[in-house]
Amino acid sequence: MQDIEKRNLIAQWAFDTRPVLLRFHLWLEDVEVERFQADPVSAHSFTPRGIARCLAMTSAATALGTKLFGDYGAGAGKDKATYNQVKKNADAISAYVMSEGLWTTTRTLPENHAIMVSLGEGLMPKAGETPEMGANPLLGFGRVYARPEVARIVDRRVRRLLNEPGHTFEQFYGWLQDRGITVWGAAVDTLENTSRFAEGKPTGPMAVFHLFDSPLTVSRPYESYMGCLTLPRKVAASAERDSVLLDYRTPRKQVMAAIEATYPGIRRENVHVWTLRGKSRVGRLGKLWEEWKALGAHLVEDGWKAPSGIEVFTDSGTYAPTFLVGSWADGAGATHVFLCDGYAATAEAMQAASLSSVLDVDTTMATFSPAFTLPCDAEGKLMQLDPHAPDFARRLGELFGGKVLEAGEVKSYAEAIEEAEAAAMPLKQRVIRADDFLPEKKWGVLASLGYMCDDPYSGAPGVTKVRDGVYKVTTRLATRQASAKMTFTFRLMESLDETRLIFSPLLSRFLAGVDPASRAVKISDSGRIRNELQTMLSQALEHDGEKIRVHLDRVDERVMPKEKQAAIRRVLEWYKANHPVWFSWLEIG
Repeated sequence: MQDIEKRNLIAQWAFDTRPVLLRFHLWLEDVEVERFQADPVSAHSFTPRGIARCLAMTSAATALGTKLFGDYGAGAGKDKATYNQVKKNADAISAYVMSEGLWTTTRTLPENHAIMVSLGEGLMPKAGETPEMGANPLLGFGRVYARPEVARIVDRRVRRLLNEPGHTFEQFYGWLQDRGITVWGAAVDTLENTSRFAEGKPTGPMAVFHLFDSPLTVSRPYESYMGCLTLPRKVAASAERDSVLLDYRTPRKQVMAAIEATYPGIRRENVHVWTLRGKSRVGRLGKLWEEWKALGAHLVEDGWKAPSGIEVFTDSGTYAPTFLVGSWADGAGATHVFLCDGYAATAEAMQAASLSSVLDVDTTMATFSPAFTLPCDAEGKLMQLDPHAPDFARRLGELFGGKVLEAGEVKSYAEAIEEAEAAAMPLKQRVIRADDFLPEKKWGVLASLGYMCDDPYSGAPGVTKVRDGVYKVTTRLATRQASAKMTFTFRLMESLDETRLIFSPLLSRFLAGVDPASRAVKISDSGRIRNELQTMLSQALEHDGEKIRVHLDRVDERVMPKEKQAAIRRVLEWYKANHPVWFSWLEIG
């Protein structure tokens, strides 16, 4: 690229993304773009070019800010309580930066458009974890980003969807269409692989944001698990030609036969199956592992090197491996195939499945319960039972080999199914595809990823320091038809200490001991604190029209220690007393 072309490229990106660059005081020194097709990604996106680029810049800022100021590696070797707090602090930074980036980006949305978070992780504890481990800062269901007037209108309708019995997603979506309001849904994980980040692992952590051209059909906050099988599309097409039904519920013997029919002569040990591993997953995945081993496949283990030359990991991170699904030939000319099997968290499963077209893969899913007792083939059947049927306990027991379950166990499984039904999760069909989460037959997606650390599956590097105050950040944009990798070189426009404040939530500063009276108060403090309360303490909030009442007594002290709760209360009371007009929306319970 000639010098003038490079300067024009940087100038155009700087112009298109100026709201995000200005918000985080970043100077764009360089842009490198690697497309995987002739046209730019924005030519295949339902969003204007500026919005697509601002989302890429938001992902880059999230990756940079979290890596620099999220206490990367501070949890290594620490006790459980300290470790959990490191994770929460990192989540707080990533959620805050992503939210602020979305807020600035949506100032340029068309006047009748809004972005609403439909799926996001953070509230539900994973298996084997205590409740406070799930109560992490997040961008949760119903968070709306738009011009103020539109945001208020959509917010009111979201509260009705959440709180009014019988108010369905179809009514919510129909109301939006009748009024000419376009809501783009989002599935968000602002810090994928939080544990690896806290431990300072060199690979894995990233920011993942998927934007859809309609809200997802989920009507409640929901986070559980989905069984997932992701295969190269060539394998699915080959099976279809042979009239073989190939999906998540297909016996793996038939899946292997389809792989061998697609890649004649492939050695079974060259079929690499990536699944989550670990003792806590034996009950759910042990039978699946044995099934693949009996077929002679290679179950990917920690330390196995991907074609990128980087060692993979299997303790977490079900989203990124999708980017490696496919085939390649090694130095000796032998064919290798990589596929993903097992399960993923709900948001991660949907995100990965929505990129099936551009990644040339086929993904099918099944809803799972939050418990890890049953093997995955029984899990899918469990979630299709009717929890209100008089023989529910008997049919549930049959899945446990005829065991008579205690009343408490039966109740917990019934509640899991009821929760999924209330959230409008697709439960009754044989398998689930990404299409089942979208209200229209034709739909679009724009994925935006920011890599904090190296990614073994795509080979993308993490945040890299070039020199003092200058950093490189790699991001990826993808639609259903196109994909591109961008590497930005940023120069911090402030000192590192000043930049830390720019990337840190106000509430985090006050929790660290900063006196709110010691800094200049701006009207923007009102919006920032409102946003941070919804991100960090959503379980403590009661919404009443335009007002928010904060009930700190609802917060488990294992989630936030009592002294920090007291500090939050003092800060909120100070703002309410000294700036009552700007904080008229705030009530303290």
